[in-house]
Amino acid sequence: MSAAALLLPLLTLALPLLLACAWVLPARWHPWLHRLTALAPLPALLLALLAPADLSLMLPGVLFGGLWLLDSLARALLVATALLWLLAGLYALRYPLATDEKTPDDGGQPGGSARRFQVFWLLTLAGNLGLLVSRDIAGFYTCFALMTFAGYGLVVHTGRAAARRAGRIYLVMAVIGEMLILSGLILAAAGAGAPALQVLPDAIAGHRHGAWLAALLWLGFGVKAGLAGLHMWLPLAHPVAPTPASAVLSGAMIKAGLLGWLLTLPLGIITLPWAEIALIAALVAALGGALIGVTQQQAKAVLAYSSISQMGLITVIVAAGLIAPGLWPVLGPAALLYALHHALAKGTLFLGVNGLAPRWRPLLWLPALSLAGLPLTTGAAAKLTMKAGLYDLAFPGLMLWLSLAAVGTTLLMLRFMFCLQREAGDKMPAGLMQGVTMVAVLASVTGVMWAVPGMGADWGARWGDAGDLFGLFWPVVVGLIIGGGCWASLRSAQPTGVVRAGVPAGDIVVVIERVLRGIGRLWARRPGKDWRWEKVVQWEDDHLHRIGDVALKLERHLQRWPIILFILLALVLAGLLVR
Repeated sequence: MSAAALLLPLLTLALPLLLACAWVLPARWHPWLHRLTALAPLPALLLALLAPADLSLMLPGVLFGGLWLLDSLARALLVATALLWLLAGLYALRYPLATDEKTPDDGGQPGGSARRFQVFWLLTLAGNLGLLVSRDIAGFYTCFALMTFAGYGLVVHTGRAAARRAGRIYLVMAVIGEMLILSGLILAAAGAGAPALQVLPDAIAGHRHGAWLAALLWLGFGVKAGLAGLHMWLPLAHPVAPTPASAVLSGAMIKAGLLGWLLTLPLGIITLPWAEIALIAALVAALGGALIGVTQQQAKAVLAYSSISQMGLITVIVAAGLIAPGLWPVLGPAALLYALHHALAKGTLFLGVNGLAPRWRPLLWLPALSLAGLPLTTGAAAKLTMKAGLYDLAFPGLMLWLSLAAVGTTLLMLRFMFCLQREAGDKMPAGLMQGVTMVAVLASVTGVMWAVPGMGADWGARWGDAGDLFGLFWPVVVGLIIGGGCWASLRSAQPTGVVRAGVPAGDIVVVIERVLRGIGRLWARRPGKDWRWEKVVQWEDDHLHRIGDVALKLERHLQRWPIILFILLALVLAGLLVR
């Protein structure tokens, strides 16, 4: 492959990394970097749209031998992911990112905290894009880990107490997930005898402990996908992150868990003994996320629980493929189509929290009702494709559960619009933010699948007959009737629209924190001890401050020689081109 043909694939990952390093340059360069950061996903979007089918790239000098592959799965996810990151990046140009100093309204030099946000943004972007095209185990896991841990900087950006708390939970769950994923990948790779992801499903299917290996990967990637019981980080992280970060966290990054399942699990090969339990847990997430979400008081918290509910539905599809391998040829495209639909619709709703003037805010009903499955929307096409694959699954009451989840989604969207009306008021966003949000609304309604070869060709065949459309329509109507009555009663009884009694955001983690605090108080009261729990906390704080001081010194040290970072990356890029 020529150097010119290599340029676009390599820029997909290299450009975000180079820009992240460039933020250590003197301040006079920062206004330009601020704008270039927003455009960093552009090479990935062009690659997905323009590259030839099944483009492959061997990188023998990277890790244990890199392999990049742009197959139909990677292309579809790359279109949606790169488009959402691009829209969110343009949105962030006018979003007030600085927490310690004001960001200039003219898009000039951002403040110190905004610069830190941009670096974490670029590193997270690089990991997210890299894992979509990586098909070797080492490269995929490296990009996955980079996205996960760099995302911590987006969660804690504001530095407020709620953000620090969400960051702690995020890190704990991230470490647990990474341990499970790494264990599963290493054990599966040892059985496969090859470093490529493509061989893992067959290797797991033929392994004598294949069910346990698959369980490790299911739970590990499930942390990112928001599995029931492992979702606790999600409703805490999304509300506290800046709005553009929330959009990519919910719309793009949690799809990495789905991709991990699709690439590693023996879908369509064997039946796993725990698959029915996974399906039940997915239904609990789909319906439970909706029930808890309608009690939330913040618009972004409602959307976070909506993500748990929608990912629960996608998990139902994957779990069904592990129960009935013969259905996977139909279920696989359904999972992908649903993921694409949710990525743009949910990302658009997050951008709409701050991105539309009051008179344009009703436009958000389009992606909101699309999520609920309103006929003639992309959400309806996704749900019909999903149900077509699940009709033949012998699981009692499955269609009723899915319909109830659709009612819950409608109620969630009504609650979101209600909270948004209360929070946003008459705020007027910047013109660029509003323009980007409108483009996102258009993309979520028309569907990104039109831009993906093969996805829009049989669009008309996805609508089914009148009975299928009625099955989509009645849950939306029921949800609107119930939600409309609750909306009217709330407005008359509580002008602020606050739900006084409800489940706090984080649900399970709140219970765990209370239990741990109780244990700490009991431990501190033990007789015959001359130390208290507070001393342990103070010891931890002192050591954390020391670690922070070391990190700051290292950062100042690196800033003295920023050119070294460029030289290292340039040498790596040159080596790849020579090969």
